[in-house]
Amino acid sequence: MAGILFIISAPSGSGKSTLVNHLRSLVANIEFSVSYTTRPPRGSEKQDREYHYTSVPKFEEMIEAGEFLEYARVFDNYYGTACQSLVDAEAAGKDLLLDIDVQGAAQVRDRIPDAVSIFVLPPNPDELQMRLRNRSLAEGKLDEEQIARRLAKARGEIEAWRQYRYILVNDKLDYAVESLKAIVIAERARRHAAPQDPETARMLQLADKCRQANAGNRLDPVLASFGLLDLQTTHA
Repeated sequence: MAGILFIISAPSGSGKSTLVNHLRSLVANIEFSVSYTTRPPRGSEKQDREYHYTSVPKFEEMIEAGEFLEYARVFDNYYGTACQSLVDAEAAGKDLLLDIDVQGAAQVRDRIPDAVSIFVLPPNPDELQMRLRNRSLAEGKLDEEQIARRLAKARGEIEAWRQYRYILVNDKLDYAVESLKAIVIAERARRHAAPQDPETARMLQLADKCRQANAGNRLDPVLASFGLLDLQTTHA
């Protein structure tokens, strides 16, 4: 693929979709891959905007035909990225952004090792629970059972942080958006040997702070709040 493939993952409720929407409005020449799913639309979601909504039989036909770059089953629903997304981005000369879970991200990294992986974290379990509850209310019902399932799943997903090149803690939206933008610009500058004007240099410096090896000050309090901090762990 001519462009850069960016992978962004996060536990449900971490604000990943909001970050992605802001990024797309700020950075040119980055294509967003709309995933396929068998879950029904939520709230104001529309066909082919948030997802390509399809049936389980159709999704399984696509699996059988080898049409997915990655796919996973999450909470009884399938999610997947079509290989065609890569073809279309390459034809348009654009980078491609995949919004996928940790299972899908692992599949993509196996197939495309130079993909740039970014993991978004909520600041703590209480904040995550509040965001999940607010989203549930916005969808018209408060589903405490589903919230509990997603909180339990979040802890397991966060354990995958070591697999990602960059770590973002989404506690302050403006800073998280700026950091995500910096990662994209920095990776482009490195791969294409772009001249380092003052703004590019600033973006490189900010992106470097988000590298897993440098993210300990931001990462460790989050891991501790979820009961996952290993004091013997070094961020490398």
